[in-house]
Amino acid sequence: MRGKELLYAFCAEHGVPHRRCGKLIVATGAEQHAALATLAERAAAAGVRVEPMTAAEAQALEPQLQCTAALHSPSSGIVDSHALMLALQGELERAGGAVALRSRVGTVTFPAAVSGASGPEPAIVQVHTPEGGYELAAGCVVNAAGLHAPLVARRFARPAAAHVPPAHFAKGSYFALTAPPPFKRLIYPVPVDAWLGVHVTLDLAGQVRFGPDHEWLDIDDPSRIDYTVQMARAAGFEDAIRRYWPALPSDALAPAYSGVRPKIHAPGTPAPDFRIDGPAVHGVAGLVNLFGIESPGSDRLLWRSAPVVAAQPSEAVAGLIPQAGRRFAADIAAYRRADERAAHRDPWQRVRNEVVDLRQYARLGIVIAA
Repeated sequence: MRGKELLYAFCAEHGVPHRRCGKLIVATGAEQHAALATLAERAAAAGVRVEPMTAAEAQALEPQLQCTAALHSPSSGIVDSHALMLALQGELERAGGAVALRSRVGTVTFPAAVSGASGPEPAIVQVHTPEGGYELAAGCVVNAAGLHAPLVARRFARPAAAHVPPAHFAKGSYFALTAPPPFKRLIYPVPVDAWLGVHVTLDLAGQVRFGPDHEWLDIDDPSRIDYTVQMARAAGFEDAIRRYWPALPSDALAPAYSGVRPKIHAPGTPAPDFRIDGPAVHGVAGLVNLFGIESPGSDRLLWRSAPVVAAQPSEAVAGLIPQAGRRFAADIAAYRRADERAAHRDPWQRVRNEVVDLRQYARLGIVIAA
């Protein structure tokens, strides 16, 4: 909730288009009511306001909706993600940072040991661009390369390969609705495992899209991904959509776009949580690896911008970047205690872990591979 409110405030302050449209999570059969109740308990534990609704109450909000029960999240909303990224880039550059596009990370060499009272020597990052190569000295390297994160991590001289998970890829396609929009709110089915199901997404212009589905890709190199949305997948979408919108017209779906989620588990195995590996995990000072980050986490951008996994979170952040660690140690410890209370009810809410706004890092010699 804190991250969401910070995001709304940031968007208002910086003129980023957004709208609190609300969301309905819907059950389409009595067998899903227990799962819906569990979601309501998790929301309450996390301090998120949701309103349980009967089918009639949900249909009063969205007359074309078919369901047997629902949860209403009135504070959910949508944002112009491109405008948000531009605003954050402006904040970063104002704080002295820089964004370098078309720059491929080569090898990264980390010092073997601490030298001097000021901490470890900087890492040396080799960067290749169309204009030539160069080296950067970085006090902290954050590997946030998404689909390429395991591949990038294997270019590092350290840590050992055992700390880098195998990469798997799951494609999600979206279809656009060519008929008039039936809903004013986001509509989500009850989630299954780590997949949110084929849901209704809205943009700020009112366009309705449905997705994503879930398709495991039999590849090991993200450069081989084909992002084409196959029209043959429309039949499966129609079946899923008609569970909560039976009035979907025939032939009303057109291919829109697709995305691919970076998975760190194989098909048929339980979905693990995100991995955010700091020095306490792999033993390399000045390095944070982000693996399996399947969601952009827009509502966490301003609250949990740079997490670090460790048994003692405040000490980990303070050791990684002393200035920022000391500044935020108290906030981090308090947030972790609150999150751990929720974790007893919901393992997906456990700490991922700690927190420092990336804008605080701009002058601290940080390189982010994204």
